[in-house]
Amino acid sequence: MDFSLISRAQSAGEARRTLAVSEFDLIVVSGPLPDEPGDKLAVSVSENLRGEVIFIVPESDFTQAAEKLARFGVITVAKPLSRSMFWTAVTMAEASRARFNMMRRENEKLQQKIEDIKLIDRAKCILIARMRMSEPEAHKYIEKQAMDMRTTRRDIANGIIRSMQS
Repeated sequence: MDFSLISRAQSAGEARRTLAVSEFDLIVVSGPLPDEPGDKLAVSVSENLRGEVIFIVPESDFTQAAEKLARFGVITVAKPLSRSMFWTAVTMAEASRARFNMMRRENEKLQQKIEDIKLIDRAKCILIARMRMSEPEAHKYIEKQAMDMRTTRRDIANGIIRSMQS
């Protein structure tokens, strides 16, 4: 894997201090830690979206930990851990991160579309109120201006709002 920054902490407290100043794509917690079992650290990191989390736990605690941490998106694996099992967990974490990033980008696009619709509707309301247009006329006006000027409806709506505020 292409990890550029690798850091190691000996305790949950030290890990939290490191995470307070650095971002990581993958956090591996090998429990139990000297100052806590490690599950709270794994949940805390996962909830704050600082990266994907793999929690390595003694086999005797695996079932309970896996059930508890799965709802927080933490990948749990049991010790002793083979190299292939570790890389499987890392691959799963990378796939999960990639999927999350795709969903985040899609969410950002949808948020932008919502903002565009709000802005265009605001411009339509101005055209309806000040220019005495109907809603379909205002809509058509904004679309035609965008086509004629080879720009976005958002830019036209911004121009309408600015010109009417002056």
